Amino acid sequence: MNHVDTAVVGGGLLGCATAWQLARAGSRVLLLEKDQINRHASGQNAGSLHFQLEYRMVEHGDDAARAAARALPLHLDAVRSWAAVEDELGEPCGVSRHGGLMLAETPAEVAVLDRKAALERRYGLAVEVLSGADLHALAPYLAPTVRAAGFVPDEGKANPRLVTPALARAAVRYGTVLHTGCRVTGLSRRNGYWELSTRAGADGGPGGTYRADTVVLAGGVWTAELAGMADVRLPVFPVGLTMSATARTAPLLPHLIQHVGRRLSVKQTAEGTVLIGGGWPAKLVSRSGRTDLEVNPELRYESLTGNLAAARVVPALLDLPLIRTWTGMTTLTPDQLPLLGAVPRRPGLFVATGGSAFTLGLTYARLLAGMVLTGTADPSVADYSPARFGALNFA
Repeated sequence: MNHVDTAVVGGGLLGCATAWQLARAGSRVLLLEKDQINRHASGQNAGSLHFQLEYRMVEHGDDAARAAARALPLHLDAVRSWAAVEDELGEPCGVSRHGGLMLAETPAEVAVLDRKAALERRYGLAVEVLSGADLHALAPYLAPTVRAAGFVPDEGKANPRLVTPALARAAVRYGTVLHTGCRVTGLSRRNGYWELSTRAGADGGPGGTYRADTVVLAGGVWTAELAGMADVRLPVFPVGLTMSATARTAPLLPHLIQHVGRRLSVKQTAEGTVLIGGGWPAKLVSRSGRTDLEVNPELRYESLTGNLAAARVVPALLDLPLIRTWTGMTTLTPDQLPLLGAVPRRPGLFVATGGSAFTLGLTYARLLAGMVLTGTADPSVADYSPARFGALNFA
């Protein structure tokens, strides 16, 4: 298949979900992944489904929180998307939604929590601030230092090792042609279509040249590199993150745990392992003055110890041995909002990245597919459009 309706570049959750949405609508879809499906961020994250504003969105004050809240309509859509995905795909994805708690331990943190919850409720998110006996009856495993928590009953987790492969299989069932080990090396507009040059990757893909009427860039940390092939500059930046896992233990944590005053996320898998993360940094590797995106970031010891110290809000965790720590990457924009939609002055070129990309990936894919199929911008994504960075591009 050398000429398709849409070529999707990137075999993570977002790329596979977009291919699935397009293919089941009847489009001829080519999905290109330079390594293996789910090899990078989609398979390396901890699988949180967090619909509340994260710590990184509120740590710089109320103005920053209000700016980040412009993405909350996507969060509300993601609640519905994750509730339905296993039924739509016909196979398990490890989706578990028993609620999420955003903790506060000091009077100042409680005040931030109250303001955040009020802001979220204005956008329609069902969040309740619990304290005292009500909170500790719901979550008796919490330390007595926890004064209050924002509770959202729809929050939880999904299994990152199951979701993306399930989406890829569904896309292929609807006719998507999937090439792994196939790296895009060129992207140019010719005679009303896009030409994609590719070469075989380390895993041995087919390589070759393909034509597509439209192209979706879903390459995560490689987004800027891919866009540059089309002479487009997008301000997306890789960020290194650290995650840890404990030994298995008896059921302890039914909820997703976050903290309004520090970087923290904690959840327990169905197998009993407790995953600890929350945005603690890892060191990106540089070679010849450029970030090397082909290797995982290096572990920062202070991130490991800081993350584990933050987890003291669940005292039972202090008795569990840590069995694994790993690093991964995600992509952020300068304003922390998603980058989602059509690229100006590049007909038929679309992009999605940034924001809470695992939590929002199914929503991004549905909205992207709608724009690709109709050829029109969705008014609901105007705040996230690449057009807001138009000053970086003059041609």
